[in-house]
Amino acid sequence: MSALHGYSDYETLRLDRSDGVLTLEIDGPTDLNLIDGTLHRELSEVWAEIRLDELTRAVVFTGHGDRAFCAGGQMEWFQSLTSKDKDRAIAEGRRTIVDMLEVPQPIVAAINGPAIGLGATVALFSDVTIASERAVIADTHVILGMVAGDGGAIIWPHLLGVNRAKEFLLSGEKIRAGRALELGLVNQVVAHDVVKSEAHRLAERYAALPAKAIQGTKQAVNKILRDTVNQVLDTSLAMERMTLESEEHAELVRSFTARAVATR
Repeated sequence: MSALHGYSDYETLRLDRSDGVLTLEIDGPTDLNLIDGTLHRELSEVWAEIRLDELTRAVVFTGHGDRAFCAGGQMEWFQSLTSKDKDRAIAEGRRTIVDMLEVPQPIVAAINGPAIGLGATVALFSDVTIASERAVIADTHVILGMVAGDGGAIIWPHLLGVNRAKEFLLSGEKIRAGRALELGLVNQVVAHDVVKSEAHRLAERYAALPAKAIQGTKQAVNKILRDTVNQVLDTSLAMERMTLESEEHAELVRSFTARAVATR
């Protein structure tokens, strides 16, 4: 879907640049922007390209359409994964997190609806988060019998503190926008119809400021997260990979799929 000069031709991501602000939209296989194999792979590839884009001075990261930022993984995709696919997915998850932190330009997330699972992780790894009043944020890995290994074990404690993060990571509880703001999980909550425009306004402000100062400040602050990634990510991903092989995970995915089919 991406036709932006200098970028790969992505199927599940939309890219557009105006006056130094790059808009990156997740455009998954459903209107909830659910993650399938193609989207998972492309999220692991795009950040390295953005990092090298000298025409981009700030990024707006959002979900395509009006219903969701990214509402998590598609059950059919989980069911289709072979052992080799699971190894590849873990490697892609690592690359996504590491490469997001390597992007020098500020990333402003416009959370325009549910941000669930990996969707929550990549939203929260953005530098500033602006949530729609309709947004819901949750790391639901444990509900599917999985370790929250793809970055949730890093960013939630960083934003909330260790014990508060465990409260949510161990339950998969969904947090509505107002409470997310009170907890410090997001920076701002705005009306749904202006969430993208507010993110653009802030990104334009960053883009207008001296690039070296902006990027250097971001990199200095992100040193904390980078050190935590070095300490935690490989272990958490290895533990997640282990749970991907469990019968408990497989049964929970089958159950979720059956309920989804029954309600269609």
